[in-house]
Amino acid sequence: MNDSSWGAPPQAGYWGPSEQGAAPAGPAYDAPETQQTRPMPIVPDVPAHGGHQDDDRGAARLSGPLFRDETTSAQPRAAAPQNPEPMPDAPQPAPRRQKKSAGRDLSAAIGVGLGLGVVIIASLFVVKAAFVGVIAAAVVVGLWELTSRLAERKQIKAPLVPLAVGGAAMVVAGYLKGAEGAWVAMALTSLAVLVWRMTQPPEGYLKDVTAGVFAAFYVPFLASFVALLLTAADGPWRVLTFLVLTVVSDTGAYAVGWRFGTHKLAPRISPGKTREGLLGAVSFAMVAGALCMQFLIDDGTWWQGLVLGLAVAVSATLGDLGESMIKRDLGIKDMGTLLPGHGGIMDRLDSLLPTAPVVWLLMVAFVGSG
Repeated sequence: MNDSSWGAPPQAGYWGPSEQGAAPAGPAYDAPETQQTRPMPIVPDVPAHGGHQDDDRGAARLSGPLFRDETTSAQPRAAAPQNPEPMPDAPQPAPRRQKKSAGRDLSAAIGVGLGLGVVIIASLFVVKAAFVGVIAAAVVVGLWELTSRLAERKQIKAPLVPLAVGGAAMVVAGYLKGAEGAWVAMALTSLAVLVWRMTQPPEGYLKDVTAGVFAAFYVPFLASFVALLLTAADGPWRVLTFLVLTVVSDTGAYAVGWRFGTHKLAPRISPGKTREGLLGAVSFAMVAGALCMQFLIDDGTWWQGLVLGLAVAVSATLGDLGESMIKRDLGIKDMGTLLPGHGGIMDRLDSLLPTAPVVWLLMVAFVGSG
């Protein structure tokens, strides 16, 4: 206990005789209701704290009207130590073991993931144009989430209208005109961002248009490579391979990292990611890649799938780290709340966007663009 728990601080001469040799002064002796049955000897020279005189001090300190719930006792009481040490034999409570947690509502995440999977598969194998519409819709929502967070957290006002229109056009142009169409749409969208921002005051112009061009490249341009995959004769199977490998890579990283992860991969960017998780992502993706290339892709072989799986695991991990870097800079956990258990659309596109051009390029190198 601290000294304040014992009442008011002692006055001068509290522990020893007065200068005239009288009895010690203080509230423990001056209070009328205090009864002392033990005579207090007059000590001519009072030493410093320590020794047997502390017992008398304890008796004086604990008696008197300062304690309302105590009555004075005829027997002196020893003063309790001001800084008591813990008893060595006292049992210590065992630390509670914390269980590992996924950090999200897994039931909601699984339900939403299955729902998205049904929509994607149905549109992918029924009507290709419908799947292009799904990509364009995801791009527009992703741009809205990204520009909204930039405005909220950094006061960066990237113009959404030219980004949304140009982003959707970029995906459609990639499907209809190939890579050249996507590049032209990207250039026109960037120009539209520069012009649109001129209608507002010049303060912050440079950072706004820079963020706008970055958003145009990061979301719709990278997403246009999914449309490029779809243009091949076996396009739906190529897109399915791309989606399966990315999901399997993320699942392998999560499963292995959650169970065996001890060494952090990039603690300053994403503390939850581990090197063991990266090995799990590579292993899972390579096995899935070998199976997909052997059985789903025309003229594909298993060894090409191993290379493809390795590349997907690396690009998906880098994409996840890239968006984690953005979110840390913005000071947020998720880009949005549209998908329960997942966050926002951008939180699901983080691995897919940088992986799309990697898969498209390797597919063209292995089996051609047709």
